Amino acid sequence: MTEEWNWEVGGVGPVSPGALLAELRARAADGGFEAWLTSGSGRQLAVVSNAERAMVVLLEGPGDPGEHALDPGAEGWSEGFVLTNGQHDEYPDEDTVPLGHALTIVEHILTTGRPPADTPWSVDR
Repeated sequence: MTEEWNWEVGGVGPVSPGALLAELRARAADGGFEAWLTSGSGRQLAVVSNAERAMVVLLEGPGDPGEHALDPGAEGWSEGFVLTNGQHDEYPDEDTVPLGHALTIVEHILTTGRPPADTPWSVDR
């Protein structure tokens, strides 16, 4: 059975992967964003974007340092990751992925429950 996911803030119940992805694409079209999803098992999926690149983090639950998608070989740093609390972050590009790829990663996690096998991950636990 596929894991059910919901918006962490303001969610009223499980939302289909298609509806979640449509909302993430709409947010991406508007520029940078921060989004948190929670599964029925308590896992969390976070996406923070500056409109060009995104940090994609998968956590086993609150307090878990989690794991995040990598772009090995990417050079430099990107800024403009604005969190909902107003914090402005910057990350090494190797710790973020291009936004389009981030959405593909999220789609795979929402439909299979795990990151794509062809995407490198850093386990931060």
